[in-house]
Amino acid sequence: MKHSTLATCSLLLVAPLVLAERPNIGSVVRHDAALDKLLAKDAKIEVLASGFVWSEGPVWDKANKRLLWSDVPANTIYQWSEDKEGHSVFMSPSGYTGITGGYPEPGSNGLTFDAKGRLLACEHGDRRVTALTPLGGKVTLADNYDGKRLNSPNDLAVHSSGAIYFTDPPYGLPHPEAKELDVNGVYRLSPDGTLTLLTDQAGPNGLAFSPDESRLYVADSTRGVWMVYDVAEDGSLSEGVALLDSSGV
Repeated sequence: MKHSTLATCSLLLVAPLVLAERPNIGSVVRHDAALDKLLAKDAKIEVLASGFVWSEGPVWDKANKRLLWSDVPANTIYQWSEDKEGHSVFMSPSGYTGITGGYPEPGSNGLTFDAKGRLLACEHGDRRVTALTPLGGKVTLADNYDGKRLNSPNDLAVHSSGAIYFTDPPYGLPHPEAKELDVNGVYRLSPDGTLTLLTDQAGPNGLAFSPDESRLYVADSTRGVWMVYDVAEDGSLSEGVALLDSSGV
């Protein structure tokens, strides 16, 4: 998700105008009237927090009414809530617990919650996908494929079946020689723990399901292309089709 709109040094929120005085930035451009059903006409883009190296993986924690996000180079997850002044550290380290240096982007990247209320994280430095339970324990969900360590899991999305789909580019590796796999894969982690390689891209990054989960969209940031795949009943993917060439955007 490094190259998404939120991969900046500030965290932004599009929200109706409120009493709290926060800096505004940019403007909302409405290309489709349907956006009015999602955003108030007086919605402003507010800066909630700033001063980060680059921010990633924002997710709303409904249970605790707070926003969580990763600062990947800082190896930290931060938190923000409406009823507290400013932001604070939620977890550090967030993605690398080792002692070896040389990791320019060691922290967590994509974050989301599963149906059990666990915070799922893609961890660059520790090269794994993890789950943080509501009581605070952390478990590793996936860290290898065919006996070889994953590259640096980047982003993830949870299917209603409970399966976790995630991307695994090499962006978080300390050097090319650390790469053990020949692929930069898009994977499916089934509820029973089976990890399946679905497809290989040059640089799989952000991903998301269509509302009915019939399609999976995956951004290939190396090629600057957004790919779309049909999702079969067994969770596998069709051959991808280029949806948008964003290389010139």
